[in-house]
Amino acid sequence: MTGSPSVLFDRLGPRGRRRTHIITAVVGAALLSVAAYVGVRLQQSGQLEARHWSPLFNPFDPQFTTVWKFLLGGLGNTASAGAISIVLGLAIGTALALLRVTALPWYRWCIVGVTEFFRTVPVVISIFFASRALPVIGVDLPLLWYLVIGLTIYNSVAISEIVRAGIHAVPRGQTESALALGLSRGRALRSIVLPQAFRIMLPSLIAQLVIVVKDTALGFIIGFEELLRRGEIAVQSLGNPLQMYLLIGAIFFVVNGLLSWLARATEARLRGAAPTRRRALPRRVAAPRP
Repeated sequence: MTGSPSVLFDRLGPRGRRRTHIITAVVGAALLSVAAYVGVRLQQSGQLEARHWSPLFNPFDPQFTTVWKFLLGGLGNTASAGAISIVLGLAIGTALALLRVTALPWYRWCIVGVTEFFRTVPVVISIFFASRALPVIGVDLPLLWYLVIGLTIYNSVAISEIVRAGIHAVPRGQTESALALGLSRGRALRSIVLPQAFRIMLPSLIAQLVIVVKDTALGFIIGFEELLRRGEIAVQSLGNPLQMYLLIGAIFFVVNGLLSWLARATEARLRGAAPTRRRALPRRVAAPRP
């Protein structure tokens, strides 16, 4: 029946459906017009010529192998920086969260101050500061580690807030039951609370890990040759910035998509998304009467 309410909203009547169809048609026509205009402009500027795309997508082009070896080296640098930053960020962030939960009040406020300070500082400033301040005091490191230090400083405090929220989301009765069984507070936190907290906060951790991988592109400001920096260097000789940056964006999309898929699969496995089928209990057979 038209106009009958559904679960979330009232169903549209004839006038509402007509209005929706008109708006959809107008928006679709506008998007097609914009796409056509962009295509014409690209054609007029010569950006659709094969010489701009061939070094990146044509395996028979003489520059194809050299360009892809160069870009894959940058992707390897990106993966190295991201992996190290993720491991250090998880370790330091978890330690900060545990100290904040279990420390004395005055010590807890020191951790809160440090956490809030680095949360408000942009990650690009952390990277730039690490690459400029550490050499001044005599700490000379490869460019990779300046990037890792900057990313770890920012992401560890963000992960610490995620872990702290996950710990507080676990019911208090879990800790009280563990203490009643004779476990120490630290043992209860490690063995009972943290495993449940990680399951709760896994979606937020996934999002933060993807952010770490994307932030590795900021390494170009200190000259670290990650994927984006390698792309900029290649553009200087190929002269195809539009095509190169589209390719780099697609690579980041695939890498982060795979990381998100892997994390969701891990989450589903931890949560037991595929429940096992219960076996039917055998029916009790009554004993025959004598």
